Amino acid sequence: MLVDKCIEQSKIDWDSFETSWDFQHHPLLRKVPTIAEAFDQWQTECDERFNQLKSNEEELNRIFIDIYGLQDELTPEVEDKDVTVRKADLGRDIRSFISYAVGCMFGRYSIYRDGLVYAGGKWNYNDYEDAAWLCDGKPDVIEFYKQTHFMPDEDNIIPICDDEYFTDDIVGRFVEFVETVYGTDTLDENLKFIADALGGKGQPKDVIRNYFLSDFYSDHCKIYQKRPIYWLFDSGKKNGFKALIYMHRYKPDIIARMRTDYVHEQQGRYRTAIADLESRIANADTGSRVKLTKQLTKLQNQAEELRVYEEKIHHLADQMIRIDLDDGVKHNYAIFQDVLAKIK
Repeated sequence: MLVDKCIEQSKIDWDSFETSWDFQHHPLLRKVPTIAEAFDQWQTECDERFNQLKSNEEELNRIFIDIYGLQDELTPEVEDKDVTVRKADLGRDIRSFISYAVGCMFGRYSIYRDGLVYAGGKWNYNDYEDAAWLCDGKPDVIEFYKQTHFMPDEDNIIPICDDEYFTDDIVGRFVEFVETVYGTDTLDENLKFIADALGGKGQPKDVIRNYFLSDFYSDHCKIYQKRPIYWLFDSGKKNGFKALIYMHRYKPDIIARMRTDYVHEQQGRYRTAIADLESRIANADTGSRVKLTKQLTKLQNQAEELRVYEEKIHHLADQMIRIDLDDGVKHNYAIFQDVLAKIK
């Protein structure tokens, strides 16, 4: 009985993270108005599970010590470091919440349905309009779906930029996700909580944007042990252009669409912004000119980086490359290594 309980508690812990085959939904996805409340509930559950497992293991130790008469040689106590379930960790759990949100953006997961929703096979965006299918026919979930209706990204391309250049910008979509889960009234409070947990400085959206630009992908590669399921198209260190795609939704024309709908659009924005800054610098006083020149240099560097990257993208886009998911991440990732972020 005690052994069965230990196994059950360990399984609940393992299934709370998306790398488990039996992962259902993120533990911070709860019917509460703030993510702080969700985390408090999760923390209480983790502490109870941790303490119960520790107590059960110590009781098992006592039983075996009594059976084999080892009272003079062993003690039943178990140190915290040897208890195998995890306690809540704010930084880790917020990062995993962000990872889950990205999964919902791509349709891998859904806040309306437990478990893995899409991981290959025939993709049909219109399926996500079917509340009965998506919500497993549960009336209360269907009602929530009708009120909120968070849809996956339609073209499987989510840009990560240092400003809101695109309507499906990843930060904008993440804000939409948080608002959908916890409500509009507490949105600012929830974004601040998330930003504080990430440990950055500045306005919450800026902190979250910087996380996506700088740290999200390395975290993703660690979670999936250097076999990422989301691929980061990355022009380089200047952040001229970045975009995520979901490997399981890859289609041969996706790079061509990325080049036309995103890379070219971004190049156009850089040209406009550079021309505007040059005009402002010409008419600025000495104090303002220094700041504006710094901004101009940054944009020029990003534009040049993107110009070089566009040539690489163009070469691959014309090939309309097909991939076989059965070949695995490592093999398929290597095909596009010249335009993807390096896995560290």
